Amino acid sequence: MDLNSAIIIFVAGVFGGVLNAVAGGGSFVAFPALLFTGVPPIAANASNTVALWVGTTASGGAYRSRLNMSRRVMVPLIVTSVVGGLIGAYLLLRTPAHTFMRLLPWLMLGATLLFAFGKRLSGKRSSSLANDASTAALWGACVFELVVAIYGGYFGGGLGILNLAMLAALGMTDIHAMNALKVVLGAVINGVAAVAFMVAGAVVWPQALVMTIGALLGGYFGAHYAQKMPQAWIRWSVILVGAGMTTYFFVKAY
Repeated sequence: MDLNSAIIIFVAGVFGGVLNAVAGGGSFVAFPALLFTGVPPIAANASNTVALWVGTTASGGAYRSRLNMSRRVMVPLIVTSVVGGLIGAYLLLRTPAHTFMRLLPWLMLGATLLFAFGKRLSGKRSSSLANDASTAALWGACVFELVVAIYGGYFGGGLGILNLAMLAALGMTDIHAMNALKVVLGAVINGVAAVAFMVAGAVVWPQALVMTIGALLGGYFGAHYAQKMPQAWIRWSVILVGAGMTTYFFVKAY
């Protein structure tokens, strides 16, 4: 890895950490940067997962005051995230990525639309996925989260948007509380996938460490800045990032 590659990877890590803290979609910047500097696709995906996982975890400290979930809700979602993340990581290490890459833009399109119109799908309910969540809502969230976690363990690009889409469809309206839960679930999914990738020897460590430093800085400061912005701005940033990712992957896949 030469100096120019290190600078590109570091800057991509910073922007990836900021995007994940504010709206999700950090892999849209970080993963292509690794590919551009010559890292093979599977190794780039694994290294990107490790680096952005650290950045996402760092941003969680800024959102800790926004997280107010009961164990009844948190434990099933975390367990589901662990199981799904491990399944997704296993699939990545055992199957070719090109087939999934052709499905990716459709997943991104669906997630972006779901987030944009999540309030309409959830009707006029004022309750969120919190202490008063019904058993049916909790089961629905776990099923959705399992699919999201498998996707996140396999690729991870747009994982935050998918989680935000799920929370919006299930009735959550506070974007900062949604971001707090998104950070926790994303950290769990990427964490178990990162461990699987490290055990399998799929991580390119020099690039991963450089990107990790950038993601740490971007994730922490990005989360603090995001909480000072109006909720409408954050929502539109999520939609714009999702639209950009969808367009990019459609062009890349087709």
